[in-house]
Amino acid sequence: MKNTSAEEKFSFSKMGTRHLQIFLLFAAGFIGYGMRANMSVGIVAMMSDKPPDKSIPTYPEWDDKDTILSSFFWGYVVFQIGAGQIAEKYGPKYFLMTSLAIASCFSTIIPYMAAQFGSTGVIVNRVIQGLCQGFLFPSTHCVLSKWTPLAERSRIAGFVYTAGPLGTSVSMVVTGYISDTSFGWPYVFYLYGCLGLLWVLAYTYYGCNKPSEHKTISMEERKYIEGSTQAVNDVDVQLKTPWGKILTSLPFWAILVSHVGNNWGFWTLLTEIPSFMSSVLKFDIKSNSELSALPYLGYCILGLLISPISDIVIGRKILSLGSSRKFFNCIGLILPALSLIALGYLPTGHAHIAVLLLILAVSTNAGVLVGFNVNHIDISPNFAGTLMGLTNCAANFGSFIGPLMVKFIVTDPKDEYLWRIVFMISAGFYIASAIFFVIFGSGERQEWNEQQVSIEGEINYGSTADTKERKLSA
Repeated sequence: MKNTSAEEKFSFSKMGTRHLQIFLLFAAGFIGYGMRANMSVGIVAMMSDKPPDKSIPTYPEWDDKDTILSSFFWGYVVFQIGAGQIAEKYGPKYFLMTSLAIASCFSTIIPYMAAQFGSTGVIVNRVIQGLCQGFLFPSTHCVLSKWTPLAERSRIAGFVYTAGPLGTSVSMVVTGYISDTSFGWPYVFYLYGCLGLLWVLAYTYYGCNKPSEHKTISMEERKYIEGSTQAVNDVDVQLKTPWGKILTSLPFWAILVSHVGNNWGFWTLLTEIPSFMSSVLKFDIKSNSELSALPYLGYCILGLLISPISDIVIGRKILSLGSSRKFFNCIGLILPALSLIALGYLPTGHAHIAVLLLILAVSTNAGVLVGFNVNHIDISPNFAGTLMGLTNCAANFGSFIGPLMVKFIVTDPKDEYLWRIVFMISAGFYIASAIFFVIFGSGERQEWNEQQVSIEGEINYGSTADTKERKLSA
């Protein structure tokens, strides 16, 4: 079968085995991000002195809200690098399943931890959930590197990673609604725990590490996927991680710096938008949850629009792969920075304009989905999980330092000037990381990606695509 025929038969618009794997990854991200984000709205209800029903426990005496919000990331950074390594060596399936299963179980016991151990119990719970979700991104990237044909890479990765913002926006709305009913905030955590356990059950039966392990995939689709992923898919081929070459690679550092700058701004906004809405813009919890969710819904919509455009731009050679990544990365970082600068200097009394600027700041950030966020697979499909683990580990120091910084800067939540400082710092991280990626980023597959250890134990530097083709023909 000619390659063009394979591409026509297994185009993105026609369902294949890989689409089920993609949907399962999307669902994992949706639920995982929902678990992360529900605390940013739920904490408002947990600390309220006026619950919607007297039977709902609340803790207005707690004074460590920002510590609770950032505690998830204390655990999240720990397993990032190791997660990528073991996912590549042993396969990501069971690590995804186990980590989300544990995180889901701990979600269901948050109300108990709060009642028995106070805010300290909640902090410990969130740290454990963070530890578990540290496997999510590296493992997801590892699966994507094996299941994603080059011609579909942007739209598939874009689709999978829009699950996070969509899960965030849905979680905020759901949390706000449930917290405002007689059920109360505890049922939010019960709900997400149960959803996570249902996903684990589904992935047990339908999830698969790579095409070569799938029992029912057609040979035509398998060849189509493996022929253009440029990653080693054979079960019996072992890879040796070229740590020295990775850590001295400027394209890798371009991804890392961009990832750090992006996460600082993104997670500062994610955790603090509800507080800003409540303290400065004076929205109640129900309106707060809906308006706080709007930016992330915009992110999801824009991400789904940008992703196929990126594939078209690359496929029609309007821009090279590297230039396309840089262009969309700038959209995803510079436009949010400009929106935050405008928000910081917006005169008092323009609440609805402020909401619009927040929506622009978050939604335009979707450009990074087809910028640095997928670039790990471009430069090294064989080590994409490890690269994501490295950059996500570094980036998530910004994820919890950013919210903690707000605690020290915004000593008076009603002071708009203090919020301006927060927005300016985030804008600065966005702009600096965008410039660095433009200068040092690349769309070229790096030479160290080709290093592999064959079945006989000899190190080869030949084409991994050629190796796969010979094995498939054998």
